Amino acid sequence: MKGNVFHGVIAAAAAGAAAYFQELALPVVVLFLVMVMDYISGMVRAWTRGELCSRVGIMGIVKKAAYLLAVVVAIVTDWVVQTAAGQLGVDFGGFFFFGLLVTAWLVLNECISILENISQLGVPLPSFLAALLQKLKSTAEDKGEELLK
Repeated sequence: MKGNVFHGVIAAAAAGAAAYFQELALPVVVLFLVMVMDYISGMVRAWTRGELCSRVGIMGIVKKAAYLLAVVVAIVTDWVVQTAAGQLGVDFGGFFFFGLLVTAWLVLNECISILENISQLGVPLPSFLAALLQKLKSTAEDKGEELLK
């Protein structure tokens, strides 16, 4: 019974967030999934090297939580910009630009980290994949910087 209530609350919260954030919901879910994959791949890498310890694991979780806080800050920034623009008669249609940009940057960063982790496990990877992810990450950074000019 408790499990059903918990799943219901999670489903309702996810549906509410999806309705409110629209285009930002899927990227945040993807970010969460790649954060979990990065954490697992990092723990496996540490285990294979004999470097696994609870302090490192906890710091990894704290780091992932901080990523989510960065997304929240970007969403708040979007809200402030949209509210101020609305006062000036400009309508952005509820588009969360900074939230989306920060989320995409973090997804790319996590994907790069996953590749580094599995590469250190001895998994052969095509060299273009890491280079592509790094280029996309740099492009996201450049777009953010371009907005500030």
